[in-house]
Amino acid sequence: MQETRLFVALTSEWGTEAAKAVEPLRGLPVGVKVGLELFVREGPGIVADFREQGFPVFLDLKFHDIPFTVAGAVRSACALEPDIINVHASGGRAMMEAAAAARTGSTKVIAVTVLTSMDAGDLKLIGSTLEPLDAVTALARAAEDSGLDGVVCSPREAGSVRSATNEGFLIVTPGIRPAASEAGDQKRIMTPAMAIRNGATALVVGRPITGAPDPASAAGAILSEIEGALKRG
Repeated sequence: MQETRLFVALTSEWGTEAAKAVEPLRGLPVGVKVGLELFVREGPGIVADFREQGFPVFLDLKFHDIPFTVAGAVRSACALEPDIINVHASGGRAMMEAAAAARTGSTKVIAVTVLTSMDAGDLKLIGSTLEPLDAVTALARAAEDSGLDGVVCSPREAGSVRSATNEGFLIVTPGIRPAASEAGDQKRIMTPAMAIRNGATALVVGRPITGAPDPASAAGAILSEIEGALKRG
């Protein structure tokens, strides 16, 4: 898989127009993130639609169930040939190991650590006494040990994950907002350059691109920021 540094998140509001919505982005080195709501509304064919347009696809369905069920879901998802799919790390080692063993083709399987909409208070509600940074790092180590290809985490935790895992381990970060954008429902956010310098492999950006008057220019600006951060190291 050619490394894709930016995935554009689409939601169900695009519906059948989703493929048309990304037409202005054709020719740019960006991928498309198909989330649960869009996938449920449009079905598996939406993945093929984006692939036919030449976009790498991150199929963001966050599988979380018993190992047998997740393994079957991973096999079914891999048959659609997305570039990346994900599971929840909180499903445990056995589940992540089953997901790793079930992957086929060139699809990468990564694990969601702690959702970017959550903070320490939310973790306490589900019985965790760990701070988000510690929880994310522990789950990332478990994901790598289980044979998965990477994790999804907040950009604020990307540096800790990078230090705790091997160089080729993927770190995909949502919660990215250019300086002039509103935070929305994300709590642990960073600018694109900050996220890359903090160790992120790829960024997921939605509304700052899809809601922009000129999506191609908005995506291009983020790509330039990513490139600049990479050059500065």
